[in-house]
Amino acid sequence: MAAGKVSTGSVHPSLCQMASTERLPSSGRVEAFSDGVFAIAITLLVLDLRVPEHEPGELLPSLGSIWPSYLAYIAAFLSIGVVWLNHHAVFSRVQSVDRGVLGTNLLLLLLTSVLPFPTSVLADAIRAGSLVDQRVAIGLYGLVSAATTVPWLLLYHHLHATPELARDGTRPGYFGAQRTRAVAGMVGFLLAIVLGVTLSPLVGLALFVALPLFYAITSEGALPRASTPAK
Repeated sequence: MAAGKVSTGSVHPSLCQMASTERLPSSGRVEAFSDGVFAIAITLLVLDLRVPEHEPGELLPSLGSIWPSYLAYIAAFLSIGVVWLNHHAVFSRVQSVDRGVLGTNLLLLLLTSVLPFPTSVLADAIRAGSLVDQRVAIGLYGLVSAATTVPWLLLYHHLHATPELARDGTRPGYFGAQRTRAVAGMVGFLLAIVLGVTLSPLVGLALFVALPLFYAITSEGALPRASTPAK
């Protein structure tokens, strides 16, 4: 062999293939970090459930008087729970991540971590606020919830446009089809705002519970993933 030349004939093709597949980072760290944020956000929700002030012997009716806090907590818990279920369903099909995935995932975490604030505002307004306050709280909670569908829509679109990020065996068109669910969720939360403002804030609050409950039941993250038959 002549000096100064490096032979490449001995490099096994599988090593070259391995190097090319490891250029993009794995989705494992994204999932672990996201799970931590979801856990903290859900934990923050319960901090708004405080023992109400009461006279001796009036604990039971006092606990019953803060029912809006319970309902708002359930609505927000279900919403964050659905985000976690969907996140699990999506990233179980993602092999590698790029800047687009990281950016949209951070936006999703930002909006999810904000949810405890409008939840607290909504509970206080329903419990002790005026009708105007209740309408404002319904609008705030609904807008934040609707906004959380935007990063989902962007993430689904990006993964649909970059199929090389998906794991082998992922159904073709899966991510593209999920965009419909994101749009439907946005429309649902906006409709809840309209009905909550025009009819009754309690109608909006009931829809805030019903919408994530429906998505929790129908989320693929809540169901066992069907195995791909061997060929």
